[in-house]
This record gives sequence, structure tokens and C-alpha cells, in this order.
Amino acid sequence: MIVSSKNFKYIVKIMPQELYQIKNIVLVDGQLVSEVWVNAGHSVFEGHFPGSPVTPGVMQLQMVRDILSAYLAKPLRLKSLRTCKFLEVMNPASSPAMTITIRYKEEHEIEVTASGKGNDAIFFKMQATYA
Repeated sequence: MIVSSKNFKYIVKIMPQELYQIKNIVLVDGQLVSEVWVNAGHSVFEGHFPGSPVTPGVMQLQMVRDILSAYLAKPLRLKSLRTCKFLEVMNPASSPAMTITIRYKEEHEIEVTASGKGNDAIFFKMQATYA
């Protein structure tokens, strides 16, 4: 299942497109899979870090929220972050693409397990609750 154009209109409202772009969101075997491209030329990388850009961890967490918000077509806020591990540095100059995989269970709140991967590296893993 590919996210409808209606949901992509929602993405435009919630995400800083000049910093990163969500290229697609697909439901595969009960999990969301999304390709995200990071703009290595964005001014945030002038300070994080000059000459050797590193995608901020908080930005990677924001990507997860934005993907899930777009798929569910509703705003979400992070309620708790149970675990979060940044395992590899994501340099957008050499590796601008990341595949984010999200498993979620929606009841009263939304329980999430997510990871970001690219170029044979796992950039992050997290478990969180959204409301």
C-alpha cells in the first residue's frame, strides 16, 4: 500500500522539506517502510559539523514521527522514548538516503519500534510512545 496523495499533502504541512524529504511510505508485511533523503547542502550542516556533516539524532527521530503522522494523517507528539540508540553516523554528503522501518500498534496510544538504515549501516534504533 502506498500513501495516498491526500496524506502527502499532510506531509508538506508538517515537515521541513528543505532539510529532508520523505520520498515514499509503503506498508510491507505489517510495517511501514519509507525512503528519506537528507539535503546535505542545508544550513544546519554548517554547524553540525563544518566540513563533515552529521545528521542530527533529533532530526532522525523527527523523521519517524513525520512518517507515522503522514501515514495516519494526524498530528502526533512524542510521549515517551523508552530506548534510542544511534549506532552509526549518518553523513548526508556521502549517504543522503535512509530507509526507515516502523512497526506500530495503535490502541489508546501508539507504540512504535523503528530503525533507520542505509549503505549497509544501521543509523538508529528506537522504541517510543506517541499520542
